[in-house]
Amino acid sequence: MRVGLTGGIASGKSTVSALLRELGAVVIDADALAREVVAAGTPGLAAVVAAFGNEVLTPGGELDRPAVGRLVFADAEQRRRLEAIVHPLVFERVVALEAEAGPDDLVVHDVPLLVESGRAATFDAVVVVEAPHDLQVQRMLEDRGMTREDAEARIAAQATPEQRRAVATHLVVNDSTREALAARVREVHADLAGRLPA
Repeated sequence: MRVGLTGGIASGKSTVSALLRELGAVVIDADALAREVVAAGTPGLAAVVAAFGNEVLTPGGELDRPAVGRLVFADAEQRRRLEAIVHPLVFERVVALEAEAGPDDLVVHDVPLLVESGRAATFDAVVVVEAPHDLQVQRMLEDRGMTREDAEARIAAQATPEQRRAVATHLVVNDSTREALAARVREVHADLAGRLPA
């Protein structure tokens, strides 16, 4: 069973992802794969350097993410060039990881922008992690050192809670303790596991 997992910034999605992994789900993290396919020494990094030049490398030969960010976020054409290199490589890894999963496995795709990318319908179920707005802001200020203005801008740039709820088959509200969150994730996992084909 293919499950999409999503949630707003600082909603607790990474914690839910880790809890699902502990419960035996196969978790495929899109962001981690995007970093993996352009790691030092990979064909992906070589392709990025061929497209954008050596200025996208750190002195140690790693991808200089801030430098790439400056190049692509101000220029849609450059962003499309980068995506044309990275997205097929990520897709290839996703397909390989799904193929390794057993027929009885829950395969959870951790996709931050699942709603924004219009991909919710490609999954058998969608788990949405949600936290109250003020709590999201507080977490970003305390845990990530952001300014309130930056935190609000990040939240505003993402899908609204209503848009996420509209595609959710399972809602996880993260507004209390870690124990309460873990209990809710166990409920969701049990329900999803119960839907696996016999």
